[in-house]
Amino acid sequence: MDIDAFMRDGYVVVRGAFDQRTARACRDLIWAGLESEGIQRDDTSTWTRPVVRVNCPSSEPFAEVAASPRLQAAYDALIGARRWRPPNIAGAVVPVRFPSEEYPGRVGYHIDGNWRIGNEWRTNVRSAGRGLLAIVLLSDVDPDDAPPRMVLGSHLYIPKLLVDAGEDGIGVGVASKVRSSVLCRRSAEATGQAGDVFLCHPFLIHTATWPHRGTEPRMVAQPSIEVAGGFAIDGTDRSPVARAIVHGLRRTDD
Repeated sequence: MDIDAFMRDGYVVVRGAFDQRTARACRDLIWAGLESEGIQRDDTSTWTRPVVRVNCPSSEPFAEVAASPRLQAAYDALIGARRWRPPNIAGAVVPVRFPSEEYPGRVGYHIDGNWRIGNEWRTNVRSAGRGLLAIVLLSDVDPDDAPPRMVLGSHLYIPKLLVDAGEDGIGVGVASKVRSSVLCRRSAEATGQAGDVFLCHPFLIHTATWPHRGTEPRMVAQPSIEVAGGFAIDGTDRSPVARAIVHGLRRTDD
């Protein structure tokens, strides 16, 4: 695993983290949920909405994804052995994106929140509760399929915006407070085959994209890999996630 790339860019990708059989079984269950809403796999005339959100059922294929040995080794490398909790993909919401030119909503640069106060999702500089964001490809995703987009290196610009807020943190709209040139940095799209997983620093700015000009529905889960206490930012925490936060706090090119 390229730890230096994770520190610099804010993500690494684990190709083939789980097999095609498991991915296909996950898609079958998601289709079962879609069909309960009248959306048929073999009838594109029922694909009338640009996005439909489906709750993943608690069943074996999603548990197999969470238990992937390759992913668990990556969590150990990026967070630290035995510090993390496996992602809860079962029960998570998967936004299924259908081929469409229509605006799907919820498109905008952001970081993900770790807890909610009222209607506001928040995080703090220690990222209490979240160790990584996973972008799990349950279907093949190519550039025409409205892939998630990540702003490379943007995770290094968030810590200084959070540090003065203390344990209570601030809302995830913090991404809108970075200077505009940060959002103009190079970006990468989460494309690949079903079974690939992108592991992102919790402060990496990302966004959904549109339109979806492919031919098949796109199924991507984005669970959290949890770390109960967050990360120390005094230099004693040697995990790559914590080191990147400290590096961001020490930046002088703001």
